[in-house]
Amino acid sequence: SITKERTEVILQGTSSLDPNDPTAVWEEFEFKCKPGDVRRRPCLISPYHYRLDWLMWFAAFQTYEQNEWIIHLAGKLLAQEEETLSLLATNPFAGRDPP
Repeated sequence: SITKERTEVILQGTSSLDPNDPTAVWEEFEFKCKPGDVRRRPCLISPYHYRLDWLMWFAAFQTYEQNEWIIHLAGKLLAQEEETLSLLATNPFAGRDPP
């Protein structure tokens, strides 16, 4: 069955020294095929899926405790690991200090 609503996991980072500051600007890491920017053309690679994007979809149905790999993914994004960043469509912190 297909659900009528779709919950999404969105990974964001900020360059703000205080992430709790209401003026902190949070920037989203875009995935190659996971729904995101509504102005972006949909990704069609049927019958295949980008594995990370597919896992992100299923992770939204559960808690992070049930998907511990998300914590590791976030750590790799914070460390600006090139291999991990290559799995994403955009890195909002490219050429800048990591979030």
